[in-house]
Amino acid sequence: MNFPLQSFIAVNAANPWTYVLFAAIGFAFGYTLEMSGFGDSRKLAAQFYFTELTVLKVMFTAIAVAMVLLFGAVGLGILDFSQVWVNPTYLASGIVGGLIMGVGFIVGGFCPTTSLASASTGKIDGMLFMLGGFVGAFLFGETENYFSNWYNNAGYYGRLTLDQVFNIPVGAVVVLVVLMALFMFWGGEQLERIFGKKDLSKEPKLRLAGAAILIVAALAVFVIGNPSLEEKYNKVKFTRTESIPQVNADPIVNTLTYTADEMLENRLVFITSAEAFKAKYNQSMNPVYLDVRSESDYNLYHIENAVNVPLERLTEVIPVLLSEPPANSVFILMSNDEAAATKAWKTLVGSSVQNVYILEGGVNSWIAFFGKDDKTLQPAPKAGDDQLGYIFPAALGSQYESCDPNPQEYETLEFEAKIILQLKRDKSGGGCG
Repeated sequence: MNFPLQSFIAVNAANPWTYVLFAAIGFAFGYTLEMSGFGDSRKLAAQFYFTELTVLKVMFTAIAVAMVLLFGAVGLGILDFSQVWVNPTYLASGIVGGLIMGVGFIVGGFCPTTSLASASTGKIDGMLFMLGGFVGAFLFGETENYFSNWYNNAGYYGRLTLDQVFNIPVGAVVVLVVLMALFMFWGGEQLERIFGKKDLSKEPKLRLAGAAILIVAALAVFVIGNPSLEEKYNKVKFTRTESIPQVNADPIVNTLTYTADEMLENRLVFITSAEAFKAKYNQSMNPVYLDVRSESDYNLYHIENAVNVPLERLTEVIPVLLSEPPANSVFILMSNDEAAATKAWKTLVGSSVQNVYILEGGVNSWIAFFGKDDKTLQPAPKAGDDQLGYIFPAALGSQYESCDPNPQEYETLEFEAKIILQLKRDKSGGGCG
């Protein structure tokens, strides 16, 4: 799948301008920190005494402007937000970590990133704080196994954003955050006037124009809105390389581009039961079997290790599919035949989930292939569309022999391989500023 910015931001040797861009962004970031006074521990610590709120103003200006530009680009179809890495939410450990960092910020006068900016300009206190950060990171790494379960599970919500928390449109969140930031700017100036004896008349008038522009831009983002799932689905493109054999000559290699609907029409995403089974033993990929049938059908019969995600609840797990599985994961969707799985495929593809395939013929086809000798499974007369085509003596789930076929018995299987693994970009995190 190709998106407008993907080829530009992909890190590879064939695109050296990527490194130039990253270097320019890094330089601009460090320069902004230094020019804002973030290399001075006294200026940073002053925010906790309400005498100097520059840190709050700069940080929230950056957040508000970045949010407006980001979701403006999303609304215009320039950027796919599903492809933007969002740090998973760990509420409990986040609160404890925030308190520890806050105390360290007050005592030392720096956060991790500002200490780097300070150290780069030769300030000794910045160097010592940076050294302390390295020591703290080392100690954390050495002791993390003692509280790993709590650290990784207490208050874990995965990829979570404010629009999901409050169930409101993203554009509304942008407007509310901008208004909140402007209120905090005003409140910060009042605190500086009271506690820092600051003369606000000397503040630049340009900040008022900037605030007005920010509000107008936020309202524009709200009006533009976000592209619908159908609009995103219609923009998806797949690139596949196909080799055409030639007599007494090298094969002709063609690179073809398909729309999502063309992938379905040409059945390029439908994989046979044999290929779905062999994927389990392919060391280069991590197959994830998603059973989108109802819970009752799943309990009657399901493939070993298949995860039941009913079609109506599929959107709930999309953030997890985008952020949690390894980069080499392949998602294999299955229903009783192909109807529900095809709908699920469209939902996942439109949501930018990569490496999604459909089990050809569904669970019925799997049983017909691997369970043909199981006398306990009898064909169901007059099975309707997307219904199980067999009668089961009991709801045994994955306990039937055909749910987990013997790999030695099916060591040699012939099939046309359809799975083409596309590696997702690595995850990346961020600092405090």
